[in-house]
Amino acid sequence: MDTLNELMLTRTPTTRRPLLGLTVLVVEDSRYASEALRLLCLRSGARIRRADSLAHARRHLAIYRPTVLMVDVGLPDGSGLELIAALVNATPRIDIILGVSGDSMAAPAVMAAGADGFLEKPISSLAAFQSAVLAHLPNDRRPRGPRLLDDEVIKPDLVAYHDDLTHVARVLCTDADIDYVTQFLGGVARSAQDHEMGRAVRNLEQQHKTGRDLQSGVAALSQIVKSRISTSGQA
Repeated sequence: MDTLNELMLTRTPTTRRPLLGLTVLVVEDSRYASEALRLLCLRSGARIRRADSLAHARRHLAIYRPTVLMVDVGLPDGSGLELIAALVNATPRIDIILGVSGDSMAAPAVMAAGADGFLEKPISSLAAFQSAVLAHLPNDRRPRGPRLLDDEVIKPDLVAYHDDLTHVARVLCTDADIDYVTQFLGGVARSAQDHEMGRAVRNLEQQHKTGRDLQSGVAALSQIVKSRISTSGQA
């Protein structure tokens, strides 16, 4: 272990860095959402690692045990609920297991799978993020004294946003899994506060649910994605 990691994992938490000593494994396929969580962890003193699929997460977990596991419900190779349910009764248990989704309706399923808590994306408030983790830590692992509540709102780099759009553009060019596309892109649209894209995602979701021809919905969404790629690439 390098000197910086040793320092972060052994220092006691402070009011300004209340998550010092914690390691967070984020299982999230969106680069944009992952970048937000990276910045939140950095501001809070926690160390972070990322897995972009269930398979990648299992490889991480075969080597080490994080203090906090944050799992997105919708992943390219399955549901994050599977991973949560599998780890809830594992020995030794990960201290804090949190489910994450851009869909607030996923909260009951996350809790039923055994998670300790649920976070709705976009996750951008530093104070809310810290509170969501600290709520599940025993008092002796929390910072002493009153915590300084920071109302900072995290804004990820647009390079990560561009990467997400490029990824979904490739998926849309194939025989795409519409459930995955709408879940992934819906979260990206909410995080970026892109209301036009959000409407296009909801329209495609509705077409899919009612069994209508998806060609027009996919074409409209693809056009918006291409436009955003062009714009974000120039930023």
